[in-house]
Amino acid sequence: VQLQASGGGLVQAGDSLRLSCAVSGVSGRTFVNYMMAWFRQAPGKEREFLAGIVWSGWSTAYADSVKGRFTISRDNAKNTVYLQMNSLKPEDTAVYYCAARRVSRTEYDIWGQGTQVTVSS
Repeated sequence: VQLQASGGGLVQAGDSLRLSCAVSGVSGRTFVNYMMAWFRQAPGKEREFLAGIVWSGWSTAYADSVKGRFTISRDNAKNTVYLQMNSLKPEDTAVYYCAARRVSRTEYDIWGQGTQVTVSS
């Protein structure tokens, strides 16, 4: 399974961005057996969980730091997970990673390469 994150860039505070994570190397039928999530890591800081979603999309979880501003979603037909980010703040600047794990696992063990998001004030 490979993950390819995209959609990062340089934006101003208050702007929006949508990140995409394309999942390859797995059939659509198998993809539904994965939990998907977005993390980020800012320079000098630890990696931070942002949002997660179950295969059906009906259950999501968010970190307090992004709740109400970020929305995670998935399109199983396209094997793609999205992170809609609104009202961006300079402190959202980081490298954003998508991650996956089988539902039988407790740790996310499949990672994409990351996409840089920079929010200017």
